[in-house]
Amino acid sequence: MADIVLINPRFEVSYWGMEHALPLMGKRANLPVSCLPLIAALTPAEHTVTLIDENIEAINFERCARADIVGITGMSVQRFRMKEIATELKRRGVFVVIGGPLVTVHEDYFDGLADVIFVGEAEQTWPQFLTEWKQGLNQLRYEQLEKTDMSTVPTPRFDLLKMHHYAFGSLQFSRGCPFQCEFCDIIVTFGRKPRIKTDEQIIKELDALWAQRMRVVFIVDDNLIGNKKAIKDTLRAVIAWQEKNDYAMTFFTEASIDLADDDELMELMVVANIISVFVGIESPNEDSLRETKKFQNVRTAKGTMLEKVHRIQEAGMEVWCGMIVGFDNDDSTIFDRQIEFIEKSRIAFSMTGMLYAIRKTPLHDRLAAEGRLDPSDIPEFGTNVIPLKLGREELRDGYIHVMNELYDPAKYLDRCEELFLQVPLDIGRGRSRWWKRHRFSQLKMESLWAAQTVGLFFRLQTMVTEASLRKLYRDRFFRYFRKRLNPGMALYFLQHMAMHYHAYTLAKANASNRSAVANSY
Repeated sequence: MADIVLINPRFEVSYWGMEHALPLMGKRANLPVSCLPLIAALTPAEHTVTLIDENIEAINFERCARADIVGITGMSVQRFRMKEIATELKRRGVFVVIGGPLVTVHEDYFDGLADVIFVGEAEQTWPQFLTEWKQGLNQLRYEQLEKTDMSTVPTPRFDLLKMHHYAFGSLQFSRGCPFQCEFCDIIVTFGRKPRIKTDEQIIKELDALWAQRMRVVFIVDDNLIGNKKAIKDTLRAVIAWQEKNDYAMTFFTEASIDLADDDELMELMVVANIISVFVGIESPNEDSLRETKKFQNVRTAKGTMLEKVHRIQEAGMEVWCGMIVGFDNDDSTIFDRQIEFIEKSRIAFSMTGMLYAIRKTPLHDRLAAEGRLDPSDIPEFGTNVIPLKLGREELRDGYIHVMNELYDPAKYLDRCEELFLQVPLDIGRGRSRWWKRHRFSQLKMESLWAAQTVGLFFRLQTMVTEASLRKLYRDRFFRYFRKRLNPGMALYFLQHMAMHYHAYTLAKANASNRSAVANSY
């Protein structure tokens, strides 16, 4: 039997980390990474597993030193802390294994610090390693020859995490994306053939999250609609679970822009209570989209990207987006074009970043061959890409300009008001229709939302340090509430202010050089 500790290191402050918003919500982290509870579920019962998320609690290195095996996972934004943790563990003589997105694309990053590394998916290789370790015959590197059959994936051990400290739960339906974006490592790790879990598996995971009292859940699929036919059947099963459980959960997820081309799919997502979807728009520059092989974004037979964003919003889902500056076809005009697109699209949350070349991606291979990569682990200008039509300093400064313009308080809230009051965004329609037959469930939920609205408003008015910003939040909230008296939407509007406070604080820190450029890679 092995005593195993699995660690997710703390993140650097980043756009999606929500570090400045979390105190307003009374939480310590945004959501749990999927791999920790999944690896725990894959561990045979003869072993003991302890999960440590450093975003929730400090690492007890003395506890780790007593373990037989300590595993570390992490993404590129966690790489410095991963190395610090691995160094301390090796100093204490610990047997260290490392897996996850970073080591999958940068296998030699932890040379001398890892006894074993895991490349890619680990549903087969983790149990194999434990068997071989027990026999003293473990390998130094494990990589599955075949992609995981998703119908064999067990229910993650959410019960081993302190779930009450997270703002959201996390849930995975599928892996893989059919597209071929040059900069994306998802197709490197998970492949281009979407693989989806069975309805029974997904229902078990919903039950497991519900048992942990999670009410808002991020479906972490990198493209939920990679297999549209299969996901429609899954959504019908989710709708049936929602109706059975008084519409217990609210979801948000990621999908490609061609979602807007399928009315049936959008309606199923809305009825399943998916209220927002993150879309990789990347750029309003079609030459840049073609350059990076984002061909799904330039297909105009069913409308422009702007029209498709509006169609998704009007169907009843908010659109969040990813945007990138620094493609080879981008020149100095791209920054204002990005801002103009976001304003016209009524998108509140835009994760804008500079193009970054991740190892093993086609982009990295191409730029390496062209001698256009900065090899530094901490690039001076926030990205390892040396742009073609922009100076590196010009790219960095343009990116900072975009972030500060997008999160200018008045301009941001103008976009929110246009979406919430003029469209108006009508999230949760499926739940509302169901509530017409279950008025007590509606009353119970809206009472909870009303209490949460009061609590969040109080925190915004007491914890936001800038008096002018507190006043703007207060004035805009009252203006909104007078026009749309709805407890759920009022809470959602306030949550947009909390998220704004995070992005605004981050953008200001970048602009004043108080922090390293917080790129999105």
